[in-house]
Amino acid sequence: MSEDNGWTYEDAGPVSRPYMVTGGRTRPRVTRYFDLVDMVVRSGRLTESALIASPESARILDLCRVPTSVAEIGAIIGLPIGVVRVLLGDLLYEGLIEVMESAPRGGVVTDTALLSRVLERLRAL
Repeated sequence: MSEDNGWTYEDAGPVSRPYMVTGGRTRPRVTRYFDLVDMVVRSGRLTESALIASPESARILDLCRVPTSVAEIGAIIGLPIGVVRVLLGDLLYEGLIEVMESAPRGGVVTDTALLSRVLERLRAL
């Protein structure tokens, strides 16, 4: 005897796997690493006639009319961050986005003014 729990096929959500969005690739075409706090914005090279490879890429470009962090992009479009990084790499490769690093990579931060502000804010807590 089977029990009807009220689930339908529509409740299951999309049936394609995330790797289908990237064509099975797990790495972007560029060697750049996208940090979660990096800000992404559409470049001036984007024209109305530009051929966008996927609906997900088009949605990213729409979100990036204003600077948007990589983490926000992933949360809004509902894809795993690895997939978002691959799509961003493709858009960067095509020159359709610009990426602004929020912090220098590697090395030690020696900006004393920055460290003073951080210490100031921690004391205020």
